[in-house]
Amino acid sequence: MTKRAFGNKNPSLPFHPAVRAGAFIFVSGQVAKDENGVMLGGTIEEETKHCIEAVRRALQLAGADLQDVVKATVFLEDARDFGRYNGVFAKYFPDGMLARTTVEARAAISTKIEIEVIAYKPE
Repeated sequence: MTKRAFGNKNPSLPFHPAVRAGAFIFVSGQVAKDENGVMLGGTIEEETKHCIEAVRRALQLAGADLQDVVKATVFLEDARDFGRYNGVFAKYFPDGMLARTTVEARAAISTKIEIEVIAYKPE
């Protein structure tokens, strides 16, 4: 199996935004950042949208998109935000054809949400 990394690795961090292993693409946890890496704050709805767009950008580096996602893991700073984040999430994944886990956990940086995904896209 061939393994390839995509995206610019931050020199101070030992990982890449996306790694392809065969037909699977693993996207590292993404937070609400723009394409230049600038943190974008806001409501849980806004941060969720920005997170999913960051996930989309990482997937595109590896030749995939959101419809290829088979598993998502979501970390919420506050579980009381679940309904509001879930409403935004449902707009990006309307058919619900993925497995998902959502947990309450604080991130290492100041953010309301972090999302990591696994996609399946044969080359």
